[in-house]
Amino acid sequence: MLPELPYRPLQWGEVRLEPLAEDHREALRAACAADPAVWRDLYSLSLDGEHFDVFWEGARAAALAAGTARHYAVLLGGLCVGLTAFLKIDRANAVLEIGLTYYAPDARGGPVNPAAKRLLLGEAFEAGFGRVQFHVDEINARSRAAVLKLGASFEGVQRWDRIVWTGRRRSTAVYSVIAPDWPGVREGLERRLAAFRPGA
Repeated sequence: MLPELPYRPLQWGEVRLEPLAEDHREALRAACAADPAVWRDLYSLSLDGEHFDVFWEGARAAALAAGTARHYAVLLGGLCVGLTAFLKIDRANAVLEIGLTYYAPDARGGPVNPAAKRLLLGEAFEAGFGRVQFHVDEINARSRAAVLKLGASFEGVQRWDRIVWTGRRRSTAVYSVIAPDWPGVREGLERRLAAFRPGA
């Protein structure tokens, strides 16, 4: 039986993931505008300035219609601080990717990323997916370190596998978590998240 991925709100403490909707549009636009340099230097596409509406009305809508992506607004204490997504959803092979993850600068380094990854990985494996992939720009040292900190396994670099929106040729570092890894990864994430609880 093919895995069936829900598309619903997910919450861990003050971190909440909500299916991306029109109500999130302007708050997310503002969050994406908080770090314009990161889009230019480290992302395959831009969600800053005029590029935001191209994504919202084009790529996002097409991916949702095709069933190949599920985009989430990331909220911290009720405020939208970024987005993340399931991408390249392949139900036939029980494989998907977590990506298009961006947090405004003020939301980095705290509970947001480990909580979001705990929620998304749990949702994927509980739905019956066997492999979750992370594709990170080879030059993005911060994101590569964050994926390793999650407990994902590094599988290698795909050289010059895409051309990003600025015209730069990108090589992509590939990481994965597979179903047998999940209990250990989950334990590590929950241990990290416990440190952010008041009084911990």
